[in-house]
This record gives sequence, C-alpha cells and structure tokens, in this order.
Amino acid sequence: MQKNFNPVGPLARQPLPDGHLWNPVTDDRLGYCLYRSMARPKLERDDLDAILDRARHRNRLHGLTGCLHFENGNFFQWLEGPWRQVFRLVDILRDDDRHMNMTVLDQGSLDQRLFTDWEMRFSDREAASLFDWLADWGSRMDDDGGVDPGQVGAFLRSVKTV
Repeated sequence: MQKNFNPVGPLARQPLPDGHLWNPVTDDRLGYCLYRSMARPKLERDDLDAILDRARHRNRLHGLTGCLHFENGNFFQWLEGPWRQVFRLVDILRDDDRHMNMTVLDQGSLDQRLFTDWEMRFSDREAASLFDWLADWGSRMDDDGGVDPGQVGAFLRSVKTV
C-alpha cells in the first residue's frame, strides 16, 4: 500500500508488478534521491534522535550516505549510494508513519558522492535555515510544499560542513 507518496519526475509512474517504484538496474551505479515530507504531528526531539540513530546504522550497513534537514515540521533528505540501495530505502521510507506526504523532488546518477563522510548528516533551523536560504534566493515553498530541488540540493551541500 502506498500512503502519502507523491512521486514526481522520473518516479511519476505506476508501481511495478512487485509494488516497487524503482526500476532495478543491472549495475550498482551511484545514485541519489532528494525528497521532502512532513513530520507527523507532535514529533518530538527524541523521535528525531531515534530516526537519526536508525538511519546511520542502516546507511552504514547498505553503503548509503546523505543529509537530513528538519525545519518547521518538514523533512528534506538527500540519500546517495548504490542506486538499488537508495531506491529500496525510498520504498521503505514511503510507508514510515513518522512522516507523511513524501514527495520525491529529484533523483538521478552521481559521478561521486556529495556526503562522503556522513552516514547521515543532520541539520535543522539552528544550524541553518532552508527557508531563509530560499528567501535570500527569491524562492519559497508553494502551498503544496513545492520547492526548487536545485536550491534545496545547494542548501544541503552548503550545510554539509557546518
């Protein structure tokens, strides 16, 4: 069952017969996925800590790296690693009840990782504000939470060393 999952771009297609939205490839080329979702109501700091602990453990096991930004009840996450591992995780995350309205903003192949040393980098408004970043660039989220994926990616890369 797909709940609260709104794929865009290349992922905007019907699920495959096995229920997955990713299309397995014969190689493990390096890929990435950038998504946005809304935290479930009343998500606490302890919940965020548990999410990060689990993500870092899982990512270490599966060769994934990335960055999770949390601000104003919104998650923005960049995942990178072997293509199949990235999209297997996306399949799992779409059904995680700690967030809703998951929307893939961008995905593709990479020549090299952007978050090489981070099993899961975390940032929040205290570290840097995505919304202020967007305002400085003359962008903003629309009523449906849409945002320019290029600007979100640039923001996450800029805070990776904070």
